[in-house]
Amino acid sequence: MSMDFIEALTEIEREKGISKDVLIEAIEAALISSYKRNFNTAQNVRVDVNRATGVIKVFARKTVVDEVLDPRLEISLHAAREMNPNYQLDDICEIEVTPRDFGRIAAQTAKQVVTQRIREAERGLIYNAFIDKAEDIVTGIVQRQDMRNVFVDLGKVEAVLPLNELMPNEKFKHGDRVKAYITKVENTTKGPQIVLSRTHPGLLKRLFELEVPEIFDGVVEIKSVAREAGQRSKIAVHSRNEEVDPVGSCVGPKGMRVQTIVNELRGEKIDIVRWSDDVKEYVANALSPSKVVDVTVYESEKMARVIVPDYQLSLAIGIKGQNARLAAKLTGWKIDIKSESQAEQEPVQDEGGIAEDTDSFDSFEE
Repeated sequence: MSMDFIEALTEIEREKGISKDVLIEAIEAALISSYKRNFNTAQNVRVDVNRATGVIKVFARKTVVDEVLDPRLEISLHAAREMNPNYQLDDICEIEVTPRDFGRIAAQTAKQVVTQRIREAERGLIYNAFIDKAEDIVTGIVQRQDMRNVFVDLGKVEAVLPLNELMPNEKFKHGDRVKAYITKVENTTKGPQIVLSRTHPGLLKRLFELEVPEIFDGVVEIKSVAREAGQRSKIAVHSRNEEVDPVGSCVGPKGMRVQTIVNELRGEKIDIVRWSDDVKEYVANALSPSKVVDVTVYESEKMARVIVPDYQLSLAIGIKGQNARLAAKLTGWKIDIKSESQAEQEPVQDEGGIAEDTDSFDSFEE
């Protein structure tokens, strides 16, 4: 190798951000293995690449001893002092053993090392770029699909969108643009692996942050999200400014803001409810669009007993219990729903317990 080689490493350092010294150290380590493999030797060696000229030399490292038992690893004190009279027992004596045709092997090895290090550096840059985007939305182009995943091109890297992270009946074909939520960024031996989702509640939250300026500016805060992807979601919002209506901000003029999000989620219904630090009020709001007559809170069991008008019972529970289930996820409270007539037929319970009922729904905390 020569000065051209050193200049090439300098150019790589400038363009790729990989230190020239780091590359040379890696080349030296690889050349030791190449030397031992190609010249079938077990002796200890050191490879030196001159940082200024690019000249490569191989030195055998031998321990100075009185009596040589293994000439590959040891040298006598007498022989060592013929080269340098200052050698003492147990010193390490270095003898140049650079093979005549080692330049060809060195060039090939250096090319492999540099190529590998550039690939690793580029992978590192991609990983660092996307680790900061974890739990955020990205837009990509669908490339292909197999039995388990949809592969999405994000520009510098191909991400994985598992089929079980797609919404029901959602299908993509090659070339489709897709928005998805990054759930995981891992640095694997094959490079950065990015996992996407279309069902994660975080996708809904990020879409509102992108669509509603008041949320982006921090005036309106998303307190909680409950989602059954592709079917229905509930989102609880709170305004830090009393003059700003949090629900109205999210709905937008003529419902345009929320409709944009509904369209992105393929028609998924979205209930926007007002958050409150008053549990009774919050639970009542969470059961929207149902009207609530009364809410009794049982703190010890973190359960709320809700009474609704008889004609609103089905609406409060929802199809297959969906409305009540989402309200429980949203609030983090168990919710027991009764109609007014059912409540009149039951004795009044104190906070010590609550009667079990088929219309009771366990809570879920995100």
